[in-house]
Amino acid sequence: MLLLRCHLKKAPPEKALYRFCAVMGKLQSKLKHSTYKYRPDGIIEDRIQTKAFQEYTPAHVDTVSVVAALNSDLCVSGGKDKTVVAYDWKTGNVVKRFRGHEREITKIACVHKSNQFFSASRDRMVMMWALHGSSQPRQQFSGHAMVVTGLAVSPDSSQLCTGSRDNTLLLWDVGTGQCVERASVSRNLVTHLCWVPREPYILQTSEDKTIRLWDSRGLRVAHIFPTKQHIQTYCEVSEDGHKCISCSSGFGGEGCEATLWDLRQTRNRICEYKGHFQTVASCVFLPRAVALMPVIATSSHDCKVKIWNQDTGACLFTLSLDGSGPLTSLAVGDTISLLCASFSRGIHLLRVDRSQGLELREVAAF
Repeated sequence: MLLLRCHLKKAPPEKALYRFCAVMGKLQSKLKHSTYKYRPDGIIEDRIQTKAFQEYTPAHVDTVSVVAALNSDLCVSGGKDKTVVAYDWKTGNVVKRFRGHEREITKIACVHKSNQFFSASRDRMVMMWALHGSSQPRQQFSGHAMVVTGLAVSPDSSQLCTGSRDNTLLLWDVGTGQCVERASVSRNLVTHLCWVPREPYILQTSEDKTIRLWDSRGLRVAHIFPTKQHIQTYCEVSEDGHKCISCSSGFGGEGCEATLWDLRQTRNRICEYKGHFQTVASCVFLPRAVALMPVIATSSHDCKVKIWNQDTGACLFTLSLDGSGPLTSLAVGDTISLLCASFSRGIHLLRVDRSQGLELREVAAF
């Protein structure tokens, strides 16, 4: 048996000293973070030190729960400070703050090719906002008995589906704000919702370890995927609507995986991505321009973002955001940029670098 050993020096504790000086709306930082680059054999790791990155004006004053891309320049985020923030991540400036929720923001859903978006909260409310005009909500949706934990907009933007820990899904008419359908499944504590592009179907993950596919026409369960061993925390659908990913909770490497599923006729499990050591909180399909092969990215409570070969399940690169606490949310900014929300250090702007193979590095934080 061939034994391979990898010796990694333990980094000494560092004290982060922030010196804030306004320079064109940006703040400088000298913090550095460790990354791990995987060789093609997928076994041996080399420790790399990233370059210094920029600290932008902070978007929030507390934990960031969720981040979503509004367009190729702006993102929308929410967190424990009860505020929804539109942010220009290319210039490092807050565009607008939206206040109206009474408790932590749990989910954000952006309307495709629009300046409108929705926010869900622990206050059991969902609110609709517009980037331009009044900072007051344009529409409010109230109907859940517990925290709202799922939010998905239909492809034509006419309907909104919400889910909650109260075991229910509600379907809303966006124009009128009226609930048009209601469905309830015992022990179905919703963790995330995602609308399938160009289809009437809604994908849903749950604390009952189940992934369900709902038909919005009558809000009925159309398919139940094989039950996983751990809570399913998140789901994402590919742009072509042919595949989806779900994420698992876990600890110590038990569970902690992402799973690729076929959304077409077979609806079988295609691949698993194992390598995180704590709950995987978010996953995204990366643009095809990123690499020669299809790739996905995951973020976890273990402070790591990983890039995976979608077809083989091989981990191509790992970025460790030390000191950030659990990573809570992941979003695609543009063809080479990712936005990653964290518990302790706001939102991280990550960039794919292909100059020496496929790498991921942090370029800014806000």
